[in-house]
Amino acid sequence: MTTNRVDNSDNSVLYTLQLPSKLESITTLENFIDTLHEQNSIPENVYANMLTCLNEVVINSIIHGNKQDETKKVYINLEIIGKRDFQFTIADEGEGFDYNNLPDPTAPDNLENLSGRGIFIVKHLADQCIFNMTGNQIELHFKI
Repeated sequence: MTTNRVDNSDNSVLYTLQLPSKLESITTLENFIDTLHEQNSIPENVYANMLTCLNEVVINSIIHGNKQDETKKVYINLEIIGKRDFQFTIADEGEGFDYNNLPDPTAPDNLENLSGRGIFIVKHLADQCIFNMTGNQIELHFKI
């Protein structure tokens, strides 16, 4: 795992993390978010949303994107602007997916499915959710 922090003169801070594609990397991610929470006085509700969304996206990147190939990485960039706007970019080395054609998890036929709710949840918990064209990178915004 690699972590870097850069303080910019424009009142923003940048962090970068590179996580190996193994489920144990989630502990590193959670520790990083816990530290952000403590250092930036993030309200509990935003912290909970951030933790839920990042966990979901990184687990999807590890399992579905990189197919748990430990030679591949999940890249997380965070820009904190003015201590109030947290912009995460999460990318994997997979082929991506068609995020526009996901089954609706609230449809009656899908209610009992054990999976398929993650992106739906992320879109509702983050303030903004933007995919790249390929579907192997997502940008999540949280405002405090």
